[in-house]
Amino acid sequence: MDETSILDRLRPHVPWDRVSASEERGGAIVRVPPDALLEVLRAARDRLGLDTCADITAWDRLPREPRFEIVYILGRAGTGDRLMVRTLADGEPPRVPSATDIYRGAGFPEREVYDMFGVVFDGHPDLRRILMPDEWEGHPLRRDFSLFEEPVEFIGHTPKVPSEIIPYFPPGSPSGSGGEPPPR
Repeated sequence: MDETSILDRLRPHVPWDRVSASEERGGAIVRVPPDALLEVLRAARDRLGLDTCADITAWDRLPREPRFEIVYILGRAGTGDRLMVRTLADGEPPRVPSATDIYRGAGFPEREVYDMFGVVFDGHPDLRRILMPDEWEGHPLRRDFSLFEEPVEFIGHTPKVPSEIIPYFPPGSPSGSGGEPPPR
């Protein structure tokens, strides 16, 4: 089944006046506002048979607003049917509704996005850190998360410290960490 038919089959079941669709690199992409997200995910599952939430990820678009984009990758087991659903979130903390009532497999990926980016998934049954220690402060994949160095003692040779390997980009740079330059 080609990707265009996925979009055509989805069209009657979602608020198309608030949703935009496109095809990129042979894949179907639907962009939705956060308040229409669950309606689109439910239609994808019930009307298109996309029974698998393969992944949920995010990216920090700093300095653009809204700052965060959350991406859901949906599929159907045993077929090549795929749909990418994107939504934007802002605020502190940024919030979107949880998809765990629609896709049971969304629980762990939502926790990972929460842990790494600080996106809160309203209605998630167990939203807590999954990768970082509980006492960790901040969200390491945010673009304004300050990078720091921790000295490690080696026997036999002295390795380069990360600041000698990783280039520094000043705050506000589109590719920068946004942190302070490491001490020399």
